[in-house]
Amino acid sequence: MSSQLQKAGTLSTAIDNFIKTTHNYWSGLFHCYEIEGFPRTNNDLEHAFGMLRHHQRRCTGRKVAPSSLVIRGSVKLACAIATKLHSFTASDLAQVDIHTWLKLRSQLQKHHKARIEQYRFRRDPKGYLANLESRLL
Repeated sequence: MSSQLQKAGTLSTAIDNFIKTTHNYWSGLFHCYEIEGFPRTNNDLEHAFGMLRHHQRRCTGRKVAPSSLVIRGSVKLACAIATKLHSFTASDLAQVDIHTWLKLRSQLQKHHKARIEQYRFRRDPKGYLANLESRLL
């Protein structure tokens, strides 16, 4: 675009602004082309999320995706995409770094605990707040 800027006429200021803006984000702008099989557009990415929701609904028999998708969605989406691209064997799974797995597991447990606390508050707000006050005092 910058080499053809003089041919743009009245659009040259818009192109100049576009070049300036994209230059700021250049290092991560086309990250999708560096990873094979990574969704190239928002439509591809939305399709990946839709595929996961569809399979979750089919597996559970529910009309909507389960709430666990909110808590473990980052793991489930990565697994869904990875298993679509490659079949994993037991030896592949045995090569996982245990410390990384434990760290991810603790993060998921924190999200799960926060979700449970939200349910407790919705079910009995007065009791939940009374419990908090008793722990603080």
